[in-house]
Amino acid sequence: MKLKYATVLTVAGSLISGAANADALIDVYAGATIGVGAATIFENKHNSTDTAHSYGAVLGMDVPLVRIELEYDYLNNKEYDMHLGMINLYGKLPTTVVHPYLGVGVGTAFDGAVNITPDATVKTNSGTAYQAMIGLTFDLPVLPFKVDTEGRAIYVPNFYTIADTNPDLLQYELRVKLRYIF
Repeated sequence: MKLKYATVLTVAGSLISGAANADALIDVYAGATIGVGAATIFENKHNSTDTAHSYGAVLGMDVPLVRIELEYDYLNNKEYDMHLGMINLYGKLPTTVVHPYLGVGVGTAFDGAVNITPDATVKTNSGTAYQAMIGLTFDLPVLPFKVDTEGRAIYVPNFYTIADTNPDLLQYELRVKLRYIF
């Protein structure tokens, strides 16, 4: 009789702990980003490069091999400022404390301005934006935070229009992302 109760308790305990571990495999998170780098505006035969910054917020879901994320970014340098809304997909290696990853994203650039001269600005075009990321995620033991350090390149084709000119933007940067795991 004792063996029967022990078996039932063991099976029930395994089922309960198995369900709890399944929930722990999915991390929902929110976070903030900051990036520093450079941007090049490709305008016919005239290219200009200068320092650039980005600030953003993310909301996502992290599972063992894949991470899906919604991202908002504000990009700026001395020639332009603009906003991005992106959806990102990351593939990561299942390691213990440090997780290398690759990511791609697609979204839209909107509500920006370009300083053509010190006295004249032009609105940016709303359009498709693309990005690629490579980085490392660091788990912080005992704390519900993860830190990502990454290199990122953002490409926005035809990002503003003047007469017959439609320059492209390439912003490349190093950034840090702090994610809070719910």
